[in-house]
This record gives sequence, structure tokens and C-alpha cells, in this order.
Amino acid sequence: MAIDFATFVKVAPHVAAVRKPVLIRGRHGVGKSEVVYQIAAALGMPVVERRASQMTEGDLVGLPSTDGNVTSFNPPDWFKTACDNPVVLFLDEVDRATIEVRQGIFELTDSRKLNGHILDKDTLIFAAVNGGEHGDQYQVGEMDPAELDRWTVFDVEPTSEDWLTWAKDKVDGVLWDFINQNRNHLEHTGDFEPNKVYPSRRSWVRMNECFAQASLLVEDADTSLMFPLATGFVGFEAAVSFKDFVDNYERQVTIENILDEGKIHLTDRFGINDHNAIVEKMEAKDIFTAPLSEERVENLARYFMVVPSEVGMKLWTVLGQGDNANVITFHGTIVDGKSISNHLVELMTGKSTEDEEE
Repeated sequence: MAIDFATFVKVAPHVAAVRKPVLIRGRHGVGKSEVVYQIAAALGMPVVERRASQMTEGDLVGLPSTDGNVTSFNPPDWFKTACDNPVVLFLDEVDRATIEVRQGIFELTDSRKLNGHILDKDTLIFAAVNGGEHGDQYQVGEMDPAELDRWTVFDVEPTSEDWLTWAKDKVDGVLWDFINQNRNHLEHTGDFEPNKVYPSRRSWVRMNECFAQASLLVEDADTSLMFPLATGFVGFEAAVSFKDFVDNYERQVTIENILDEGKIHLTDRFGINDHNAIVEKMEAKDIFTAPLSEERVENLARYFMVVPSEVGMKLWTVLGQGDNANVITFHGTIVDGKSISNHLVELMTGKSTEDEEE
């Protein structure tokens, strides 16, 4: 069973706490390496990363030296660091390594040592592979039961929300809005045609870095290079959609349109997905963590009255995660003679408060 990253970051530390090795399996570019670094940062530990696919047996066990008739192996620098200090030892692309390297890792995952050199008692072992359910899409080796039994294996299928939560302060707002409203373009999930460029979570972040350097997403930017650049990062179909989105971005309804200007009428033709996008944008920008002005609360209440019930409940949940003063003020607001508190009852019960009074 696959889990999302929100779940993984909750369960993985429990495995690490008893010093058992963790193996993450999932598609390329979904953020497997990134989540290891996140966990390490949360624990206040440095990461020692090695690509198992680039290692020989000697790179793993070290080089021999002799003392009389006795031969011993000198550990490589990265492994000595993991033995002398508490670190997160991250072995990437294990299922692309040679069989000799993978068999050498057996002792590391089983006994936390190699050739007599023992890991620091607090060093943690993480690894990442592309195998598992999606293995037939990649040039990787199969991992037999004895090999997998030495790992605690987690198959990850991150959600769009995983990426949107992570990316909200790491990519440009225009790109974030595009993915939020066009989640099918975040990554390719079907079979891959040879030699065709597809979007991935990683490729969008790389494209964002390039666009930021070229100042392509600032106001009045020359966007003539946007499409050919985007095609190189995320492929033709996603590049077409992104360029069209940017060209029409000024027509997008913003949070400021709703909260500051009270232009609720701009959402008259919105469907549920459009309303969801607005609420998710409010959540991503932490709009409700600070007290709202009276005008903003009133405009939010007016908007709350027109959204579909599912979105209304989501908006109420997001509001409740912020400053409690906003919840109290919002709950007591009256719009066109109808109170927000009564409207909430209707959303939760499906019944009108007027019907109950009759």
C-alpha cells in the first residue's frame, strides 16, 4: 500500500527512533531525496549522501592495508563520518547498484557495520529506489525478499497537496497557481514513451529556478522565451498550458479581489474547482494566521455565502486553523440579513434554519 508524504514524515521517524533502515520506493522526481533532507533537518542532523549506482565494491568497503600478516580495510571518508558522528546516511539509487555493492549493503542494514567499522549509535540509514510497483518503467534491478527484509519499506505516492504545501514558499506564485488549478500537469502518471519529455515535481522546480533567473514571471516581462524554455523542462503539452495560463493570468481572480476589493461577482461563473483553487490559495498564503480587518471579514463572509457547500466547509476548516479571533468575528457576521452561524448550520445539516423554526 502506497502512502503520501504527509503520512511518511509522521511514520518514518518512529522507524528511525529504533535505528532501523528506511527504504523509500517511488517514481522519479516526486521528492524522495527532498523528504529525507526534510526529516534530517527536523532532527537537526546532517546528511551524508552517496549514489549507490556510482559505487564499486571498493567504494563501499574501503581499501585494504596490511600490518605484518594482517589485512584490514580502511573505511571511505563518508562511512568514517557516519561512524564517528550521528548523521543521516542516505544511499540513493540502491536498486541501480551492482550486485556486489548491494550485497555489501546487507551487512550495513543488518548489523549497522561494515568490515568491523560500526556506525555511530545515533546514525540513521535511509535509501531511495525507483523499483517496486513502477519498476518496469525503469532500468533497475529487482530486490529479492532477503534484501528487502533488511529494510523497512515504504512505497510513496505523493498527493498534489504534498507538493503544493511544500512549494508554497519555494516557487513563484504564478507557477504555484498554475499547478493548483491544473494538477494533471504536475507530473505524468501513466506509461512513458521513450525519449519524450514529461513533467515531474522536480522539473517544475528546476524550471522555476530558470524562470526566476531570467525574470520571466515578473510584471511586463518579455515572455517570448517562456514556451521554448518550458518545453525543455516539462514537455510540450504542459508548456502549452502554462504559457496560456500566464498570458491570461491578469484575468485570474485573486485573494485581494475577494478580501480587499469585495469583488465577489468575479466568481459568478466559477465551478467548484475554481472556488477550491481560491480557498487553497488562501491556505497556502496563510491569510488567516493574523487578525483580519473588519472589511476583510465582511468580504470573506459575503464570499462564503456564495460558494458550494463542499467549498464552504473547506473554507471554514482553513479559517479555523488560523487566528481564533477571526473565527469568532466571522461566526458572528451577518450578510444581507442572514448570519454566518445559521448558514454554517445549513451547510453541516443540509437543512434550513427557517425550516426548523416552522
